[in-house]
Amino acid sequence: MATLKQQKAFTYFVGIDVSRDKLDCVLMFGKKMLHHKVIPNSPLEISQFIKDIKATEGLKLGKTVFGLEQTGIYTSHLLDKLKRAKAHIVIEDAVHIKNSLGKIRGKYDKLDAIRIANYLYKTKGELRLWEQRRQIIDELAHLSTLRNRLLRLYNSMKVPLDEEGGFLSAVLVKRDAELCQDSLSSLKNDILKVEQAIIGTIQSDEHVRRLFAIITSVPYVGTVTAVQIIIATNEYSDITDAKKFASYAGIAPFRNESGTVQGKAKISHLANKKIKALLHICAMASVSKESELRAYYVRKTQEEGKPKMAVLNAIRNKIILRIFACLKHDRFYQKEYVRGAMQGV
Repeated sequence: MATLKQQKAFTYFVGIDVSRDKLDCVLMFGKKMLHHKVIPNSPLEISQFIKDIKATEGLKLGKTVFGLEQTGIYTSHLLDKLKRAKAHIVIEDAVHIKNSLGKIRGKYDKLDAIRIANYLYKTKGELRLWEQRRQIIDELAHLSTLRNRLLRLYNSMKVPLDEEGGFLSAVLVKRDAELCQDSLSSLKNDILKVEQAIIGTIQSDEHVRRLFAIITSVPYVGTVTAVQIIIATNEYSDITDAKKFASYAGIAPFRNESGTVQGKAKISHLANKKIKALLHICAMASVSKESELRAYYVRKTQEEGKPKMAVLNAIRNKIILRIFACLKHDRFYQKEYVRGAMQGV
């Protein structure tokens, strides 16, 4: 990875807008645009594009950085070829790039590529260069996406069928349920197979298996949530701080004040909404049973009159703090933990 000094020495910036079929590419020297090119999103065309970039007069690949937005599998060919060329790569969230450039108007592929290149130039001393994750994390991410896709299909059929009961005759409801039974059963079986594949993948790697065991040792944190935390933190290497993870998940409240006007602290709408929803389920489970978190919820809402959602958000933060405390000290959760005491394995 390039050092901060090397990053500040970047002079060429390549912004790439990625879509399924094509790549919109812009090469800039500082703020000056040198070239704009649209190429097919294929390995052969990308290889030629990199050769053309390297042939640019005065350009050194070590002083060049390539930037793109997160677009899932569509970046696969590009990342593979750039990695082989030992290029410096930045993958950034589209909203983050947009917010960093102030007010912007219009949207089309060439302009998006220019914006990415401008972002690279503007933040060259602060860029977080991309490093490829281990294959097992990519596999978990792929299986997780596949599970969510199947689950959406299942729910898109099951929920309307359940709702029919209150509006249609019993005969029609029974008929519809019977007609869809095979499809629902098949989807249910496929979801189960994917979940078994996820567990098998976790068990195949010692480090991931240990992380999973630690995270799920925290009460009310299940398999799906643990897998998403492992993926999001890149197996507890990219994010190791509980507050940063809370901010990433859209759970950390931010101060809202200006001059003498002080408003309530609010959470940001910029978040990994999947993890936020999962942590909310964890929080809801914790207050549905007798526990210290339920006692905390009752005290805050009923005795102190705090808003329910604000208290649930505080519980989500407590769960995150517990998870990251356990990960930091490589130990399982203990309700009455005493630092320095003998730890279970």
